Amino acid sequence: MNNVNYTMLCDFYELTMGSGYFEKGYKDKICYFDVFYRRVPDGGGYAIACGLEQIIDYINDLHFDDKDIAYLKKKGIFSDEFLNYLKEFKFTGDIWAVPEGTVVFPNEPIMTVRAPAIQAQLIETFVLLTINHQSLIATKANRIVRAANGKAISEFGSRRAHGPDAAVLGARAAYIGGCAATACTLTDLEYGVPATGTMAHAWVQMFDSEYDAFKAYCEVYPNSATLLVDTYNVLKSGVPNAIKVFDEVLKPKGCRPVGIRLDSGDITYLSNKARQMLDDAGYPDCKIVASNSLDEYLIRDMLMQGAKVDLFGVGERLITSKSSAVFDGVYKLVAVEGENNEITPKIKISENVQKITNPHFKKVYRFYDNANNKALADLMCVHDEVIDDTKPIEIFDPDYVWKRQVLENYTARELLVPIFVNGKCIYNKPDLKEIKEHCAREVATMWEEVIRFENPHAYYVDLSPKLWNIKHALLSNSSR
Repeated sequence: MNNVNYTMLCDFYELTMGSGYFEKGYKDKICYFDVFYRRVPDGGGYAIACGLEQIIDYINDLHFDDKDIAYLKKKGIFSDEFLNYLKEFKFTGDIWAVPEGTVVFPNEPIMTVRAPAIQAQLIETFVLLTINHQSLIATKANRIVRAANGKAISEFGSRRAHGPDAAVLGARAAYIGGCAATACTLTDLEYGVPATGTMAHAWVQMFDSEYDAFKAYCEVYPNSATLLVDTYNVLKSGVPNAIKVFDEVLKPKGCRPVGIRLDSGDITYLSNKARQMLDDAGYPDCKIVASNSLDEYLIRDMLMQGAKVDLFGVGERLITSKSSAVFDGVYKLVAVEGENNEITPKIKISENVQKITNPHFKKVYRFYDNANNKALADLMCVHDEVIDDTKPIEIFDPDYVWKRQVLENYTARELLVPIFVNGKCIYNKPDLKEIKEHCAREVATMWEEVIRFENPHAYYVDLSPKLWNIKHALLSNSSR
């Protein structure tokens, strides 16, 4: 959200570690951190990176004000020298990231931070919470949008979101993921996501009869009337009363109804019956909107069963990503710089092999088949490696190295782009519509096997031979 200083939105250990770096002479030690995630939500095949714009705004406004310094002084564990350092604090490092809306896969960097140790450590929490939340919602939204098979999805979840920022930024992320609109007015005001809405059951109950409620609404909004028809009985009163009001109020004005909404019951059955009633009454253009705790599976099943629904409103199961409520993003040290800018790779080792990190300052290439523009694989390389896509390249599975493939007739694209250089943002932020369009293009490059809901194909994210050798040398040395 705008005009809020989030510098103190950090885990306290980032401050204690920062103080320790300061006291031990490490405050100017240049280090590299990768942001990546380990598991795809909902057992899916891919995720959508989201949240970069808010991170840029946060970095640009990083500062400790007098209130922050006074609070830290009262903790009694920070030296005056460190507090004086924080008074002049600003970010001076470099950041690379994938553009918002990019399809990303487990263990590859979504963002890389190169900065003095205190600066790089301090931003960890905000960077992670922003990427984790918005990437989660954008990914969920994209699944729901794909399930709707071309029918529009409107995000309806503000009242079930986990707080104001989650509602507003969740609606932003849902739009990037492919939703057409939101019920959240503030997201429209702040970010331009189209806000739409009609009525609640309270409107219908407020009047003496359902007919009176529909009549009043159509009189006030003759050009945008969508009526909620399930307050009492959809087929016996709701749809008949809607048709009656369309005939008596809208038709004399030369207006057409926009739609009716179903928010309960067997929506597949009710939508078919309502469609027939509307068509018979001369309103084949009147849309049917469905809501009521929907998700990608329910929407897919309803459409497979022949539901006559034109638009879906999806609430809590989208805005909270109820079925998979955590995006497994992490922030890990991968390298430090020594004298003469020499980069020393670092690795985290664990008994859980999934938590072993990929070391070094890296870049990521995505390979596209020139015959159909489908993504073939991603390749993580050391930062100084360059891929010549005019020549064949052999890639191999980093875990099962005998699985190899030679790529020809392909195009290689670097995924990470410069965002900050020496503390200055050099990235031209695209507008939200451009980000949404980028997301749609990205998903279109994925094979159907990768984006299916059940048992998706595992997309290949490989290591270059140079990076693989560095990683395994570090693993071998650690066991001695």
